[in-house]
Amino acid sequence: MSGTDDPANGDGGTPATADDLALVEDARAAIARLYAENRHHIGSALRTRSGRVYTAVHLDTYVGRASVCAEAVALGRAIAEGESEIEAIVSVRHPRPAETDRTIRIVSPCGICREMLADFAPHSRVIVPGEDGPVGVPVDALLPRKYSVPKKRNQRT
Repeated sequence: MSGTDDPANGDGGTPATADDLALVEDARAAIARLYAENRHHIGSALRTRSGRVYTAVHLDTYVGRASVCAEAVALGRAIAEGESEIEAIVSVRHPRPAETDRTIRIVSPCGICREMLADFAPHSRVIVPGEDGPVGVPVDALLPRKYSVPKKRNQRT
């Protein structure tokens, strides 16, 4: 699931392009259409290098560990269709019923999604909230010093 803070970690990103803003609207449309209290409150949209867009919603469960983030669902949809080159992704949060501000806002990916995107879409840009509006940041800016297993291990004999 996603948080609302600016995650750029020193990389202020680049202003969102017209294509990025269209992707934001795709994510907003998905969650506006499919929002269900205690089921779906995050929407995501990703664009592949081929130009195809995949949208998804977050799958909330009563057992939190079984929940699946919208970013994972969108990425899974793209991969299932044979896409492997992810250009950009964005997620948005639908307000809960008790919230007075009804604006569907861009949110940054949670830590698990940052890990997943770094593994499956390492050259992608993530559209996140910036000080003056949406910005695109490289996925590695969201996950500095990512965990990885060394390719070669020096073993003593």
